[in-house]
Amino acid sequence: MTGQTQASPTEELANISRGRGQRPKPAWRLMLPTPTPWLITGLILIGSIIIFGAVGPLLVGDPAAISNTGLSGPSADHWLGTTQTGQDVLAQLAHATRGSLQIGFLVGVLATLLSAFFGIYGAYIGGFADEVFSLLSNVFLVIPGLPLVIVISGFVPRESRGLWTIAVVLALTSWAASARVLRAQTLSVRNRDYVAASRVSGERAWRVIAVEILPNLLPVLASQFVFAVIAAILGEAGLSFLGLGASSSSTLGTMLFYAQNGFALPLGAWWWFLPPGLMIALFGMGLSLINFSIDEIINPKLKNARLVRKRARQAARIQKKAVTS
Repeated sequence: MTGQTQASPTEELANISRGRGQRPKPAWRLMLPTPTPWLITGLILIGSIIIFGAVGPLLVGDPAAISNTGLSGPSADHWLGTTQTGQDVLAQLAHATRGSLQIGFLVGVLATLLSAFFGIYGAYIGGFADEVFSLLSNVFLVIPGLPLVIVISGFVPRESRGLWTIAVVLALTSWAASARVLRAQTLSVRNRDYVAASRVSGERAWRVIAVEILPNLLPVLASQFVFAVIAAILGEAGLSFLGLGASSSSTLGTMLFYAQNGFALPLGAWWWFLPPGLMIALFGMGLSLINFSIDEIINPKLKNARLVRKRARQAARIQKKAVTS
């Protein structure tokens, strides 16, 4: 019909709820991904690893304690065996998982804040500030990330290379691509009528960004945060494997570093290097599954597919009710 605007997928999902006689769901509920098997599997994996990293160090012994049972396989006394110097691998794994989770969370928060500032604020302000922020993002984009991280970490003295130092280094090299995406999204959102109305009414820039623009970008920010955490854990593992990681904290990367220096692979001590490698792989897989589910909200094609599934379920319920009555 001429002059009639097409409803967005989120509005149509709300209309479907009204058509079934249900109370319309809040807008934030409609922005959540559908609980698919992939999402549930990812949440279970990430939840289990977080619980292990948070509670595990409280239940195991001292990871630095040395015994006379060097390079012994898994047993009742040492569930994941021991290292070359008799240290318990399970105790090391629990503390290393906590350290990697801390670095991943710190880098995720710092990288997301940097990308949000340079991408959202710069695009909203426009003009010279946007040009400078865009130029800075492009410069960081063309610089190879891993060599830059290695160079920066190599210049930092080992005794000063703590958890925060590694987190800042990784965050400074991983925000540019996300900032470009947020800039493009902000340029699209800031031209909408309700944003223009807020600006004309004299609202301050920070309030327009926080109230009118930021809620539309939350799925994108969530996806970028998840990706930043994955990249941070993999990047830290690579740095630690090269001997450039944090010197004052235990991570999964430092476990692999000491396993390599202890000749775990030639000696066949699989219980020394396999658990940290498997932990990194499972954590990355869990976050990737969650990220795929977030894509359902960001990608319009996937959002429309979600709407089609809702319609199909509604039609099946109506048909079933008609047959039973």
